[in-house]
Amino acid sequence: MAGSSTGFPKHEAPEPLEGPVVGTITGGTILWFVLFLVQLPFYGWFEERDLLWWVWTCAAGGGLGLIGIWYVRKREAAIRRAKSDAAGETP
Repeated sequence: MAGSSTGFPKHEAPEPLEGPVVGTITGGTILWFVLFLVQLPFYGWFEERDLLWWVWTCAAGGGLGLIGIWYVRKREAAIRRAKSDAAGETP
């Protein structure tokens, strides 16, 4: 096997893992929002201990998860569209 300039052997990159991406991102987003909502009644407790970042991290995770859901749904639609276009172009 040919080595690279760093002395480590080169390997081909593995195929990307595909799975239920939309469901995974949606589930994670729901989890972040649930954690945020569960912590809200204890806001004062977190504030007294200077741990408010826990609450806002969960809120940010939920917000970013919404962006992630939008992104992966668009990605899945583009993949399906590309597959159907490729199937339609084949004689």
